[in-house]
Amino acid sequence: MPKTLNRRDFIRISSLGLGGLAAANPIFDWLSGSVMANESLQETIKRIPTYCEVCFWKCAGWAHLNDKGDIWKLTGNDDDPHCNGRLCPRGTGGVGMYYDDDRLKTPLIRTEVDGKQIFKEASWNEAFDFIAKKMKKIADEHGPECIALFSHGSGGKHFGRMLKAFGSQNITAPSYAQCRGPREVGFFATYGEGIGSPERVDIRDTDCLVLIGSHIGENMHNGQVQEMSDAIDKGSTIITVDPRFSTAASKSKHWLPIKPSTDMALLLSWIHVIINNEWYDKKYVDKYTFGLDELKEHVKSYTPEWAYGITTIKPHVIRKTAKEMANAAPSVIIHPGRHVTWYGDDTQRLRAVAILNALLGSWGRRGGFYNPEKKKVAKLNIPRFPKPQKTWRDAFPGKFKLAGLALASGICDATIPAAGRDCSFKGWIVNGTNLISTLPNQANTIEAIQNLDLMVAIDTMPMEITGYADVVLPECTYLERYDNLRISGHREPTIALRAPAAEPKYNSKSAWWMAKELSNRLGLGDYFPFEEEEEELDWQLKQVGSSLEEMKKIGVKKYNRQYDDLYPLEGLPDYEFNTNSGKIELYSTAMEDEGYDPLPKYTAHEEPPTDFYRLIYGRAPMHTFSRTANNPNLTDLMDENKVWVNPKVAKEWGLKNNQEVWLENQDGVVTSFPIKVRVTERIRWDSVYMVHGFGHTDKRMSRAYGKGASDSELITRTKVDPVMGGTGMRVNFVTFLTEAPTKGAA
Repeated sequence: MPKTLNRRDFIRISSLGLGGLAAANPIFDWLSGSVMANESLQETIKRIPTYCEVCFWKCAGWAHLNDKGDIWKLTGNDDDPHCNGRLCPRGTGGVGMYYDDDRLKTPLIRTEVDGKQIFKEASWNEAFDFIAKKMKKIADEHGPECIALFSHGSGGKHFGRMLKAFGSQNITAPSYAQCRGPREVGFFATYGEGIGSPERVDIRDTDCLVLIGSHIGENMHNGQVQEMSDAIDKGSTIITVDPRFSTAASKSKHWLPIKPSTDMALLLSWIHVIINNEWYDKKYVDKYTFGLDELKEHVKSYTPEWAYGITTIKPHVIRKTAKEMANAAPSVIIHPGRHVTWYGDDTQRLRAVAILNALLGSWGRRGGFYNPEKKKVAKLNIPRFPKPQKTWRDAFPGKFKLAGLALASGICDATIPAAGRDCSFKGWIVNGTNLISTLPNQANTIEAIQNLDLMVAIDTMPMEITGYADVVLPECTYLERYDNLRISGHREPTIALRAPAAEPKYNSKSAWWMAKELSNRLGLGDYFPFEEEEEELDWQLKQVGSSLEEMKKIGVKKYNRQYDDLYPLEGLPDYEFNTNSGKIELYSTAMEDEGYDPLPKYTAHEEPPTDFYRLIYGRAPMHTFSRTANNPNLTDLMDENKVWVNPKVAKEWGLKNNQEVWLENQDGVVTSFPIKVRVTERIRWDSVYMVHGFGHTDKRMSRAYGKGASDSELITRTKVDPVMGGTGMRVNFVTFLTEAPTKGAA
């Protein structure tokens, strides 16, 4: 790193702030990372309601305590539609977060001793006073809007309330620009509604499910995995489009091993076949859609023969799978996916997915897309938030017009000073997201950090991002705290409670408590009117006919739908969509009004250089991003990733199974650690595949350090979606180094 950028050195958090090895817990085997068999623990005497924080699905469950009061195991709540009483491997392994001896244990403040930057232990008062003083200084000199919050988790709601009260609404989650944003914008431009989370897909009742880059069974979207299993049992057709023979592909009637970056060509060809053969739902399309004639003209040249030359999917397979969809319609789902930021034209690709569903009549009908309903919970009686004078959009005039939320990558870019910009961001509050692994182009993220006047990292673990912070605040795990009620849209409205199953370990605290204490120091105490979070929750619950006492007993409360509109278009009633035309817009007037193509077009993408292969990354069912790689329970299931290599490529390079290699990308960046090879026919010859979230570089994460390689290190290039600013990350290529690179050569 250039000398001029070293205003904030990376500090490896030592035993200071982590504590020594925790005293052995009688029910936890630190060697195996699992609960030991013990006759005295076969019966629990108490259970506490919770909802999982290991991934964003947030399944409701129970934390069971043994007769000594220790957390013993986690199980699902039978009344929860997210999990139906069954937790996934991540959920059952969540107790490992609580017992992980590598956890952050006390607040830390960056200081300098003899010219070297170190962390010193601090009291909570010292940490809050330091942060409040810095925040006030930034607000005085630049405006409160120059502070941003990055969050991926429940704590973001609490810190978001504090920051909005302070005067900034620059609140972002990497899950928008780096994950799901394009589908929300693409579907909203088509239907006037987004997809939401959990997705409104009626897999339970579908007759045909098309997965195009969606890895159900590996990403462990719990409810969808269960519903897909039920759909398979009843004989539903599964079509999987993926350059890799994924778990979902192994359960499919049709696997289409598409050439990476050509998905748009396949989608347009399917649309061509369905329109030209008049396989679309004529009554539905005539009644509800706008722009069929324009769409038909637009796709007339996108024949299966044309698509074959691009995708490598044979014409008869394209026609056959299109017919499978049409035969099942309207009980068919072309799944919108979750991580959909790939190649920079992602909003338009998801527009094509939305259009295909519309032609088949699946939106608002059984077996297609249902209408979710949320329970309305009373808002707190707090002062009105001040109106910000500026937002992140001011840094990007005229760009990303249809972005519905703040862009994490955009705020990162706008932290680096640039000519003509009124104010770069000066402060970051980072809660529960390891931006070093989450944001593309690590060098850019680190450069942005060097330009900050304040960075606060709030986490349960010493993730890489904590090493760059001015202040590190140890958050207690989800098993040790209350949190906001989980209120999510589903087939029926539900609310779920998270209550502490144990006192916070060490000197860790909840996000609610931190946000309240900081607000008090900032003169914003009125925005947290209750003394304890239990009081706040009890007040909210009583407004919806429940109470904290009741919810502690049941965990999940179900409510009846307000209207019988789960499938609002069943029977083809009159219906008006929230679009300019009042109809499903095959031809998007909203896109056209903002200067974007009203119909999706195919654009060829860059090919790998000679001896390079497209880097494809994904998930494993036992891990969530990079946040669980040190979990003692889940590490037992998978402690490192491997790079999947086609046998043809392995032969050319002389690679063998379990041979260690280093990966080097097109910009000369080499992985910090080697990764083992997995030779398999399950990946195309023009690509390699690895699970995301490994290759941690902080030694204090004792189980994760140096295990496998980090795909994030290799993602130095992105293609930015012009519509909503998503960062397409599947535009990087790698080659193999069979010998250890010279230190510092990369």
